[in-house]
Amino acid sequence: MLVHPQFDPVAVHLGPLAVRWYGLTYLIGFGLIWLFGRYAIKHRAHSVWNNADLDDALFYGILGTILGGRLGYVFFYKFGDYFAEPWRIFYLWEGGMSFHGGLLGVIIAMAWYARAHRQNLLDIIDFIAPLVPLALGSGRMGNFINGELWGRAADVPWAMIFPHVDRVPRHPSQLYEFALEGFALFLLLWFYAARPRPRGAVINPAPHQTRRTGFGHQPRQNRQGRPAPKDQPCAQIPQRPAKGRNRQPQAELRCGA
Repeated sequence: MLVHPQFDPVAVHLGPLAVRWYGLTYLIGFGLIWLFGRYAIKHRAHSVWNNADLDDALFYGILGTILGGRLGYVFFYKFGDYFAEPWRIFYLWEGGMSFHGGLLGVIIAMAWYARAHRQNLLDIIDFIAPLVPLALGSGRMGNFINGELWGRAADVPWAMIFPHVDRVPRHPSQLYEFALEGFALFLLLWFYAARPRPRGAVINPAPHQTRRTGFGHQPRQNRQGRPAPKDQPCAQIPQRPAKGRNRQPQAELRCGA
């Protein structure tokens, strides 16, 4: 039977400042997103971003994660306590972050970024989706170090006792989530996104009619909105005479995609 190591939540003291492991796991998660995002931009020709885009979006994402995670915890779990003492909302060192609030905050932040930079939101989500599990996995290790979010009682050989909770062997659910929603999900999405995919296919791999090319542009379409057949040769298509003095008929050059 395993026993939780009861880690000291403070990694290091810098004078009056206490640097906690939980905060470091957030920093590690954001750092991994930055590193793998740079790799994707450099080595994947179909990437729609450059390094400056990644840096700007990461700033938005950090704000969305922290503000959304904190406010989600306040409203979803401890509204009564923080309503009585609202100034404690800013006591981040006491802990208290909500996954669902952080997810909602990131979505809002990315929508804001897309609008501000005139980018397609699905292109942005396709790029960041394979990177998000890196931060999720890192955060779950922070939960394990803090001895929180333990699982239900279990009799499996790897069950773990959390002495600060009780003496009942439990599933170390933080490690399950680190392995599955962190490491395994990252590998799945990372290799799936390594090849050009239809727009939005990374978050919804169902068949798409419109496929993305090179840098996220849509295939060329004809006047009816359908892609021209690839084997159709270029042809001069007569058009109606233009209005005004120059009434000479014009022709449209139409080619296969």
